[in-house]
Amino acid sequence: MSSRDPQYDVLFEPVRIGPVTAKNRFYQVPHCTGLGWLRPRMVAALRGMKAEGGWAVVCTEYCSIHPASDDLPHPYASLWDRGDVKAHALMTEQVHAHGALAGVELWYGGARTANLFTNEVAVDVSSRPNAIGAPYQTRRMDKSDIRELRRWHRNAALRAKEAGFDVVYVYATHGYLLSNFLSARTNTRTDQYGGCLENRVRLVRELIEDTKDAVGDKCAVAVRFAADAGGGADGDPVIGEQREMLALLAEYPDLWDINIKDYSYEMGVSRFVKEGALEAYMSYVKSITTKPVVTVGRFTSPDTMVSQVKRGIVDFIGAARPSIADPFLPKKIEDGRTEDICECIGCNVCYIGDSKSVPIRCTQNPTISEEWRRGWHPEKIAPKGSDSTVLVIGAGPAGLEAARALGRRGYQVLLAEAERRLGGRITREAALPGLSEWARVRDYRVQQIQAMANVETYRDSTMEANDVLDVGADHIVVATGARWRADGVGRFNDTPLTEFGPPAQIFTPDDIMKGRVPEGATVVFDDDHYYMGSVVAERLRAEGVPVTLVTPENTVSAWGEYTYEQVRIHRRLLELDVHIITAHGLTAYDGRNALICCIYTGHVQSIAAEAVVTVTARNPDDALYRTLERRIDAGIGDTSRSLARIGDCEAPAIIASAVFSGHRYARELDTVVNPDNRIKYDRVFFEGG
Repeated sequence: MSSRDPQYDVLFEPVRIGPVTAKNRFYQVPHCTGLGWLRPRMVAALRGMKAEGGWAVVCTEYCSIHPASDDLPHPYASLWDRGDVKAHALMTEQVHAHGALAGVELWYGGARTANLFTNEVAVDVSSRPNAIGAPYQTRRMDKSDIRELRRWHRNAALRAKEAGFDVVYVYATHGYLLSNFLSARTNTRTDQYGGCLENRVRLVRELIEDTKDAVGDKCAVAVRFAADAGGGADGDPVIGEQREMLALLAEYPDLWDINIKDYSYEMGVSRFVKEGALEAYMSYVKSITTKPVVTVGRFTSPDTMVSQVKRGIVDFIGAARPSIADPFLPKKIEDGRTEDICECIGCNVCYIGDSKSVPIRCTQNPTISEEWRRGWHPEKIAPKGSDSTVLVIGAGPAGLEAARALGRRGYQVLLAEAERRLGGRITREAALPGLSEWARVRDYRVQQIQAMANVETYRDSTMEANDVLDVGADHIVVATGARWRADGVGRFNDTPLTEFGPPAQIFTPDDIMKGRVPEGATVVFDDDHYYMGSVVAERLRAEGVPVTLVTPENTVSAWGEYTYEQVRIHRRLLELDVHIITAHGLTAYDGRNALICCIYTGHVQSIAAEAVVTVTARNPDDALYRTLERRIDAGIGDTSRSLARIGDCEAPAIIASAVFSGHRYARELDTVVNPDNRIKYDRVFFEGG
């Protein structure tokens, strides 16, 4: 019997979608995983976990209908042949096992794909340059190409039905082929597929009709569609012709999956975009169609979800990132455990999976993508392997996660933190401009730990080696983090700068986060290339400090391209009057002038500056670990105890890596692990190979 709060009952009402029924209103929209057709068992387990967690509809990522729609190296799903049918059946079986519907997003890329893997010629509404910069163009589709596209789409829909899918998409947004047919800007055809609005929606209408004719007896047909024409300010949409398009197609599909033109706003990082940001774009949709509607908004608050439904904004609560951060979000609401929801922080580390063509990962959920290859479950963990006591030194992201997971296993855990505040770098970084939601990484874990009688937390507890050994714990885990370097060493400078000072005018991000801020014109040397350099610059501008940001990369916050925030970061800095110099490295500073060198020509120029902030590399704060290692190796104290280091103390990286490091330590303690290969490989094995 459900113990949920009655105010959330509306979220658990079944909703009819054409010939199928979703058991509740929680809908995992199509999202990339970095897995696709390359890793079918991993993706099946990942999607199956969402269904186990209570999501009523669980969809694939974009799924190619034909080899002429190929996006490698970015992993995508495919439905080209019977082998793909078998691979997708792995997913649909796991989704169905938990009473959920399985959805597939049929996709043809057009000008956004160069088909580098298949070497097929891409086609589009006209002969268009590749939209993501490859030196290719598409072939203009003639009527025979359009007939072929319809045949490809219909056959893929039939294969989807055979694979067990319940919802089949017509994908008409995100700059892919169909959105180019819809747009008056890109569709300049003069035949029945171009010109007037009715002609430009013709192909989408035909594909909906074809799909319904092919599989509509058993499968619902969904359309993914942008609610605006683009070009407006954030939260102030320019609707353009989209309303009229929607009206023409309103009753054709069984469900509308609505998004917007600006992908950086649709899935914006929390630094720039907050929960429920698409509501203004959705204002007219439900007034036009009687069919159920879903959209996203990085929804993590059940109250916000209820409000969206009751006010008639949506019928389904769509989610990608929140379903990654907590696959069991619906079940926790249903069970009356809303305090246990592990909320998405909006960092977009998950998007790196698609951007870098690797399995998806998450700052909050270290088990994502590890369901099959490591056997990890976000809500289940093996009981302790012994009655050992574990001392965790440092309550940053790695230490907190290790303590939480060890506590879940049943170990007696002692968590020692040198500061009064828990959280380590999370607490410090969450105080920087726009990063407040990152504190959820700390808050979730602290809350879970506080409910565990077997985990004791000691604040203001700086520990020396003797103190650690005197505790007598069976296992010692050092999670003392890292410190930013102040000597210029990073990617650009392999060795410390020799002409660099005076020290009082050299700052690091650690100084800025502690409140030590320069007063005069400052050079921020960003050789980290992620978010830190830009948020430091923003923090200084808030204090009225003139800032010049210098980076050896060709763009500001270059790694931010992989989290889809680079453009917004650059725009924010320009709005704050930060002077930006790219493709230059810092070579010297004498207290009055900073010397920077062009990475291409070697040309040196001088910038007047009263201070320099070096955002370069970090030094692991591992002195305690190394002292303990020497003491234990020398036989001082109980040498049977184990010693490990985790997180930034082991290898400085992103917060997600620190959380993963802590979680892996907790999972593997007192277990047998193959040191040469911790994971299973999702690949084809050949007999005799």
